[in-house]
Amino acid sequence: MRKIGLIGGMSFEGSAIYYRQINEAVRARLGELHSAEMMLWSVDFQKIVDMQKASDWQGAGDYLADVGRRLEVAGAEAVLICAVTMHLVAPQVETALSVPFLHIVDATAARLKAAGHRRPLLLATRYTMENGFYPARMAQHGIEVMVPDVEGRTLTHDIIFNELCAGKVLETSRAALIALVDQARQQGADSVIFGCTEICLILEVDKLPLPGFDSTAIHVDAAVDFLLEG
Repeated sequence: MRKIGLIGGMSFEGSAIYYRQINEAVRARLGELHSAEMMLWSVDFQKIVDMQKASDWQGAGDYLADVGRRLEVAGAEAVLICAVTMHLVAPQVETALSVPFLHIVDATAARLKAAGHRRPLLLATRYTMENGFYPARMAQHGIEVMVPDVEGRTLTHDIIFNELCAGKVLETSRAALIALVDQARQQGADSVIFGCTEICLILEVDKLPLPGFDSTAIHVDAAVDFLLEG
């Protein structure tokens, strides 16, 4: 089995999903009591949040690139970031590594295309929905990403940071997000991407007005494929 390095802690609620699902997938594929050989470096999320609010993406990228290098030195044969938003600085992390970087957008795009979907709604943090890196990467795969309007983006961002990252799951928020998905369906969306690790805590892919794609679960599959390749 290969070894992977996880850059986590953004939030720890989301990183716990990665840790559990990767191990569950390895056990499901190999049987018995097998689990994944991986290293998780959990950063102080408040440091990251402060840099996000200050638009200090260079500083955030330098911070995560350093963590990535440390994971590689510790023996990681591939590295992934356990947070969609922080893929905004993925180029800095990838450049710092000499081992593969498993990008969540590439894995999600491949799954969408395989299912025949080309115009997904993206539900994510404001940084992911508004900074352009996510739609631009998807466009390289021939996929046109839709995002909610300003009010919908604010709603989604606030639910993620004020509720899900704090372990709160509210029925009113679930209903509001489902309403956004239905609105996007009426506007021509053919699917919906859970573009933040914590979205899967409040929505289920098969209980929405559109087919759902949980990018965390897809990223996990890519990580496990790498772990067990060969």
